[in-house]
Amino acid sequence: MSDISDIITLSTRSEIQPANSGITLLDHWDHLKARWGVNRSGHRVEPGLYALCSPAPDSPVLVTANYTLSFDKLRSSLKGIDCYILVLDTRGINVWCAAGKGTFGTGEMVHRIKATGLHDVVNHRVLILPQLGATGVAAHEVKKQSGFKVEYGPVRSEDLPDYLKTHKADPEMRKVHFTLPDRVVLIPVDFVKVLLPMILAAFLLFLVGEYLMAAGIVVAVMAGVVLFPILLPWLPTSDFSSKGFILGGLVALAFAAFSFFGDPQVPGWLRAGWVFIYMLLLPPITAFLALNFTGSTTFTSVTGVRREIFTYVPVMGYMFGSGFLLMIILTLIQISGGL
Repeated sequence: MSDISDIITLSTRSEIQPANSGITLLDHWDHLKARWGVNRSGHRVEPGLYALCSPAPDSPVLVTANYTLSFDKLRSSLKGIDCYILVLDTRGINVWCAAGKGTFGTGEMVHRIKATGLHDVVNHRVLILPQLGATGVAAHEVKKQSGFKVEYGPVRSEDLPDYLKTHKADPEMRKVHFTLPDRVVLIPVDFVKVLLPMILAAFLLFLVGEYLMAAGIVVAVMAGVVLFPILLPWLPTSDFSSKGFILGGLVALAFAAFSFFGDPQVPGWLRAGWVFIYMLLLPPITAFLALNFTGSTTFTSVTGVRREIFTYVPVMGYMFGSGFLLMIILTLIQISGGL
């Protein structure tokens, strides 16, 4: 393990790169592509030390991830502030997710301090980290291995100018919000993920003449990736999966009712069978997508998500499997019997 003297010996100031607070059209284009999942892992900033404005040896050092949205959000919030930005190699992942995966962590931070020669650049030993990165960093180990003290800044980079005046965060700066715009901006990347499987499933159902079920699949998926993030605070229960079941159940109920009352010429037992199919098949689709949304919010924890997975995924599997099997049986009966 390297000690502080090794770090100082290997240090160099030549790696400091200039940065500015402006967001260009090219940056906005990059952000748009990232939001829509285009070249998902390619939105990276070169790890290292950046100089914003004209920093001096006593200027603050702020730490972030090498995801372009994280880096651009930070630098654009620091207009007119002389400081250094230490960018960790998080493999193009944002601070909060990287902290959970361990890439925004103690080892990478100590390594990056050494690689950039930060000891020679500044005359203090304080690093300001985003609060959401706290789960990945052992502050005492950073201090022990590098000599730098870790200071956790506010949740939102917009509060940094005020925070830097006193190095104290008020309760509002510590509060994590998940507003409607915060949730809506996450929709496109999830939408892109499910688009092809959704179209394929609907197309296959369309080919066998199950037009209403094809529409049901599309609506259940859209409920999971679009309606769920929008309606999240207003859906009852606390678990994302149960919220998804409720939303998916409402979707299924509408299709089940239309199926049962839509064509009185169809035998009652067959219409009742399709009611079961809709109620079994559609809710787990929406619930699964809702469960997947736990990875997009800081309101969930690793242990909470694990508990949801073990609690709800088997239920989703049984319901979907039963509904799918029943759909195949009734479809074959309809085809063979001319119903």
